[in-house]
Amino acid sequence: MTAADAATAAVDRSRGTLLDVSHFVHAHPELGYEEFASAECVAAAAAAAGLDVERGVAGLPTAFRATAGHGSLNIALCAEYDALPDVGHACGHNIIAAASLGAAIGLASVADELDLTVTLLGTPSEEGGGGKIDLLAAGEFDLVHAALMVHPWPADFLTARCLAVDHFNVTFEGRDAHASAAPWEGVNALDALTISQVAIALLRQQLRPDDQVHGIVVEGGAAANIIPSRAVGRFMCRAATAERLSELRRRVTACFEAGSLATGATLSIDELGHPFSHMDADGDLVDHYRRVAESRGRRFDADFAAPTISTDMANVSLAVPTIHPLLGFETNGAVNHQPAFAAACVGDAADAAVIDGAIILALTAIEVAGDGPLRERLVARR
Repeated sequence: MTAADAATAAVDRSRGTLLDVSHFVHAHPELGYEEFASAECVAAAAAAAGLDVERGVAGLPTAFRATAGHGSLNIALCAEYDALPDVGHACGHNIIAAASLGAAIGLASVADELDLTVTLLGTPSEEGGGGKIDLLAAGEFDLVHAALMVHPWPADFLTARCLAVDHFNVTFEGRDAHASAAPWEGVNALDALTISQVAIALLRQQLRPDDQVHGIVVEGGAAANIIPSRAVGRFMCRAATAERLSELRRRVTACFEAGSLATGATLSIDELGHPFSHMDADGDLVDHYRRVAESRGRRFDADFAAPTISTDMANVSLAVPTIHPLLGFETNGAVNHQPAFAAACVGDAADAAVIDGAIILALTAIEVAGDGPLRERLVARR
């Protein structure tokens, strides 16, 4: 039996466990850094499969490391399991967690044969916080030669257009007053936020094609007859590179300063989590993934433009050779971050994506391990 056959058989034997994990994580949506039940579910399944598990790595209660083998080539599989506010697992992180777990189980069965170390990293808070960036800073990727994962999507893509992004809260503080009897006594913080949003909307005409700004009003006053003394907005800026993101932030900050200047409200900006970088996917790893995926019937249509995303896996890609392909499955027309996409992330199509994703990741790693020049390049980096 070949290593590919053995790894595939190991994934198939674990099918029930993998689908149980996917369904459990989906049924218990938890926000970033609070994924206690989900992280334990994945870690416990890895331990039951024979991997050595250490919980709470990098000082993060919901991060873990699970390893098998002691080979000279260390390949990491990244498992995400945080959910989105309100819409739960509308980005399919339950599928990611189960597929990476399955790939680790498959590779563990052939690790000694292929001179591999298999590392399954439980990475919290991808949706804004940046758990992988915490793990990078703590040295969890220092001994890793390549990092792999797949991300569920309505169609297959080898790569996505991954933009650098940061997240921040904007707070305006003014002075409340009776909105009818003495509005002149107030300083309207909500007006400051409104002016800022209008300025950003006008700025968009001058932005580069890859520059994006999104925001919501988190807090805007207590009653219509009280001049709002406090307004809070939550915003994201995206750009093609970290350098371009810095320039975009300068221009967007000027819009908030305009709101402050026009109304007299004071302005404070608080960063949320870590900035995410642009992604630099490793071409050789992508080539191996493509061959394996196509051998299992997947197709990559060059006529469709790759979607635009942001992820903390991008930061990993600047430190470690990385791939982050999008794994297509039937979503009945729903797209990521919609409630209907969350609903599609359990069921027959989602379950098939878990197993197929696990096998494709495992077989990609096996091909990489057997590619002498690539293996030499990866190991030499460390």
